[in-house]
Amino acid sequence: MQNKMFGFYRIASVCPTLKVADTDYNTEEIIRCGLLAKNEGAAVVVFPELCITGYSCSDLFHQELLLKKSVASLLKIAKAFEDSKMVVAVGLPLRMFGKLYNCAALLQGGAVVGITPKIHLPNQREFYEKRHFNSGRDLLNHSAVAKNGCGAGPLRYHFEGVGDVPVTNFFTVKTEGNAEVRIGVELCEDLWTPVPPSGELALAGANVILNLSASDALVGKGDYRRALVMNQSARCMAAYVYSSAGVLESTTDMVFSGHLMIAENGSMLAERKNYSRQSEIIYADVDVERLSMQRLSEGSFQDFDSTDYFARSASFDALPVVTDSEKPATGLKYRFVSPTPFVPGSLETRDKSCTEIFNIQCAGLAKRLESSYAKRAVLGLSGGLDSTLALLVVVETFKLLKRPLNEILVITMPGFGTTKRTKNNAVAMAELLGVELRTIDIKPSCLQHFNDIGHDPAKLDVTYENVQARERTKILMDLANKEGGIVVGTGDLSEIALGWSTYNADHMSMYAVNCDVPKTLVRHVVAWYADRANQFIEDKKVANSLAEVLRDILDTPVSPELLPSDDNGQIVQKTESILGAYEIHDFYLYHFTKYGAEPAKLLYLAEKAFGAAAGEGSTTQAKYPRQELIRVLKLFVKRFFAQQFKRSCIPDGPKVGTISLSPRADWRMPSDASSADWLKELEEL
Repeated sequence: MQNKMFGFYRIASVCPTLKVADTDYNTEEIIRCGLLAKNEGAAVVVFPELCITGYSCSDLFHQELLLKKSVASLLKIAKAFEDSKMVVAVGLPLRMFGKLYNCAALLQGGAVVGITPKIHLPNQREFYEKRHFNSGRDLLNHSAVAKNGCGAGPLRYHFEGVGDVPVTNFFTVKTEGNAEVRIGVELCEDLWTPVPPSGELALAGANVILNLSASDALVGKGDYRRALVMNQSARCMAAYVYSSAGVLESTTDMVFSGHLMIAENGSMLAERKNYSRQSEIIYADVDVERLSMQRLSEGSFQDFDSTDYFARSASFDALPVVTDSEKPATGLKYRFVSPTPFVPGSLETRDKSCTEIFNIQCAGLAKRLESSYAKRAVLGLSGGLDSTLALLVVVETFKLLKRPLNEILVITMPGFGTTKRTKNNAVAMAELLGVELRTIDIKPSCLQHFNDIGHDPAKLDVTYENVQARERTKILMDLANKEGGIVVGTGDLSEIALGWSTYNADHMSMYAVNCDVPKTLVRHVVAWYADRANQFIEDKKVANSLAEVLRDILDTPVSPELLPSDDNGQIVQKTESILGAYEIHDFYLYHFTKYGAEPAKLLYLAEKAFGAAAGEGSTTQAKYPRQELIRVLKLFVKRFFAQQFKRSCIPDGPKVGTISLSPRADWRMPSDASSADWLKELEEL
């Protein structure tokens, strides 16, 4: 059932064409669609509620012939996949223990591996399910504890000619990899209740929830249904697979749209809702390993005792265990892996995110200015991206506090590597924003310090660079003391992760407004401000001029400018030429810290995200070759481990996203932890 690689499983959701009460036709179409899913490498395929008969049979559900034909169809569908390990979930009316139930049946390898009866039966307005069916609550809650206290296991229903089949809504999956797959099943209305069964199933360990549904189409209902599926997948930290009946159901009183959805932890991976008159199939490659890691590190799953669920339903050992199913084709064909996971995809979402990030930064700084009784904010301005964003935050914070902008003190400190481009942009930006600007040339004091410590200025080593960085921070700190202000830090999340700062220099400040904004996102927030400069600055001429300066800063190579420029006055020390592209580092940072991905999986995902994956059949040239992705990954791992000592004592600053490296809030890591195992795996790639 596994991709062999890192816990990815391909899942299909199907809305087949049907004829109401024509079980033979419906059976053939279910088999046809199931084979298509099998050939596409699906591990699980989910069909709608009561799909063998059609949901809208109404009183025909009380016809003996229809019930007998339903069971015969179920066994025929199972036999059609006897040479496959794919799990097939289909819906049918099933008579058990003298009552009729609306059921989901899970099939694999030619066998019926389990039956799940619907618990919550809608019986209002257009729905009359209680007229035909009984709730399966009693069957699923069948006592798992015998009188002697021993686990009795799930109730079993005897299929004539088949044998005993467990009645349960929980299935474990035996896999080749480390990812544990546990399937929970609910039907339609179960999701719409205040306490859906999937919540308990998730607490018991289910990380893939299947919902066989027949939800009708009403104005606005599709959006509400979509929100339900996404929210429940997030609450359960699970993949949620939803299949609903289509337009060929009876239209006597209702119409069904064939809404298909596959969501994963709050994100919609695949969806179709087009009122199609043809059979429709959607696919998604879900990441079960990622879900399992999130449950370990996030949410409240660790606070619940899962044995409580099993005590009320069925003992763990007695639950059905289905074996490995089909293996998806090489690569993640049905999963988009964003190369910039910190950056929202759509322009609308990006605009909202940048607005929220900026507001959080300003709110955090405003509180710090008030609580510290700071008379001024002191900021070093280099003309680079990070200090630019920090200055914009400071300016808008002072506006928020209704304080004059000339209380902001900006220092530009040209050194041995400062270029005219960055210095001119810094000066222009400060003047356009109306803050106080001072220029302090650090070269004389650095030369004096070289002499004091006996360092040859011609030796362009780490001492040469760090002397400049510490001189700048000393100036900022001393001026803050002199002016009664605080130093606002400019370093971003990417630099914190890589330790790309000088210890006790730009590593330190009195409040770090960018500490949770990665480099890829800093760029978008600055561009967002540039696009909306007219909304922040009343003077349109000034706003337009500022926007031009910001766009030139966006086009400037990222550099600490600590090494001398070339003969043409251009930047020589380009950070991304040394470390590799920041977007690659940010990609690794996101998946490493949020999901605990191992190096091999980080590379696998990066190849997919940046187009370097082999076997995709794509003619598009990769943005970065595999060897570059490996080189950067090694650098990332080495630096992330080795530079923890800097993160252990970083300044305060506001968290803006789901990932933070603050030692007080999100990230607690020993400074002397070994990276040997991670690097060893990289060497084996």
